[in-house]
Amino acid sequence: MKRPGPLLTLLAGLVFGVFLLTLNATTGTKSTSNPYGEASPGVSVSATAPPDSASPSPSPSPSPSRGAVPNADYAGRTDDDTSAVAVSLRGGKAIAYFCDGHDKESWLKGAVEDDGTLKLTGSHGDELNGTLQGGDKLIRGTADVGGERYAFTADRAVKPSGLYRATATVRGAKVDGGWIVLPGGRQVGVVERDGTPSAAPSIDPETGAVTIDGQKIIARPVTP
Repeated sequence: MKRPGPLLTLLAGLVFGVFLLTLNATTGTKSTSNPYGEASPGVSVSATAPPDSASPSPSPSPSPSRGAVPNADYAGRTDDDTSAVAVSLRGGKAIAYFCDGHDKESWLKGAVEDDGTLKLTGSHGDELNGTLQGGDKLIRGTADVGGERYAFTADRAVKPSGLYRATATVRGAKVDGGWIVLPGGRQVGVVERDGTPSAAPSIDPETGAVTIDGQKIIARPVTP
């Protein structure tokens, strides 16, 4: 049998080589890898606000203050109903008058504390101690006058109720009079003539006019 020649062998090799190349081109795989790696899908992250820090406990509220001392007038009777007491308050100061309508009287003055207490002093060791009560509607306390102690209640007064005083010279005598006009219109007062006390005549509470020993003088509201 005759063997193929060299030319035929070479041709067959070329055909086989082309076949291999074609096969490689159709079946080979192409790298699709990303040199930077596959991109990770986006992840939505909720921004969570940091939890609120615990609110500090509110500081205890200070005890409510009772408020400013009123500018007001007070008038009333002693518990034994023998005498009258009037007190006038202005700007944290107080002036008071005690009288029995005959021959005992005392003028006292002092300050009013923020808590509504009063400690007033007068001549001869007289004292008045009291406290604003009932929403400042009254003063309850004691008056030490002439060596005796009198408990009293003085209600808030509305003009013409309140405290009045008049000083003048009448027929050559120095006259000093004090009056308390109580709620309801009743009056209690003492007039001193050269230091000698006696019951006071009534005043006109609308005008303060009063006639003493035939002479007309004016009694005026008293404030500190």
